[in-house]
Amino acid sequence: MTQITLLDGAIGQELVKRSGDRATPLWSTQVMIDHPDLVRQVHDDYFAAGATLATTNTYAVLRDRLARVGLSDDVARLTATAVQAARAARDAHGRGRVAGSIGPLIASYRPDLCPPAAEAAERYAETVAALAPHVDLLLIETMSSVDQARGALMAATRADLPVWLGVTVSDEDGTHLRSGEALGDLASVVAEFAPAAVLINCSRPESVAAGLEIVRSFGRPFGAYANGFTRISAGFLTDAPTVDALEARHDLTPAAYADFAMGWIAQGATIVGGCCEVGPDHIAELARRILEAGHEIV
Repeated sequence: MTQITLLDGAIGQELVKRSGDRATPLWSTQVMIDHPDLVRQVHDDYFAAGATLATTNTYAVLRDRLARVGLSDDVARLTATAVQAARAARDAHGRGRVAGSIGPLIASYRPDLCPPAAEAAERYAETVAALAPHVDLLLIETMSSVDQARGALMAATRADLPVWLGVTVSDEDGTHLRSGEALGDLASVVAEFAPAAVLINCSRPESVAAGLEIVRSFGRPFGAYANGFTRISAGFLTDAPTVDALEARHDLTPAAYADFAMGWIAQGATIVGGCCEVGPDHIAELARRILEAGHEIV
């Protein structure tokens, strides 16, 4: 029997879908502004499905992203809104942890736009300071290059909290980051900052297993939470994209996704869950399969 931490699934995409509103470059942050009650509902549904961790809706609550719409001074307020929803759901459920999400600066999957690590760390300091007193751990998500991961880790590890590092790999080759660098090149950064876990996230589930074979060599607890996009389209890699440039898969049923995730557990992963387009039904099926296999969800 293995103890498995079961993450939630999509937060941002789930909020966008439930709102039914037109997509904007602010993504789920706009939904949280317009429909704050939905954030709590999403967290409640994931805990009900069996998840043991709530990820705050702060992936895009970063000053550089908010500046596009004149909200650059609202980082603390929006972070507080997101944290309160996650904590309230956790408290109502009676157990679990809250992870403070930290996404990429400027844009996802565009490490070429990200400032150098030292500058990135200074930009992230505001978000880390807003999150750290109110969460159980910091979850760095969707880092696409070695230097991008370094900058986020430089900021996050200044807080007295466990830090999990999530990186995203190529849709075609899970042994490489989206920057084109070898996933193994992260080894020195992981050794230097010693995150409490290393994860592959927001990648096609078909790409994850190859990446985990490399990540497991880093000597840290590891795991994965994949997305349900058909691919990361060229349209989404433009300036200030909206999520309607991405297409959800129709073949990634809860059972199909659980098949992938159980394979990652067989590789030694102890942290699994879902990312964009992976919803509460997927997490419920994964919880069932984990328990059926004789593991313990913690």
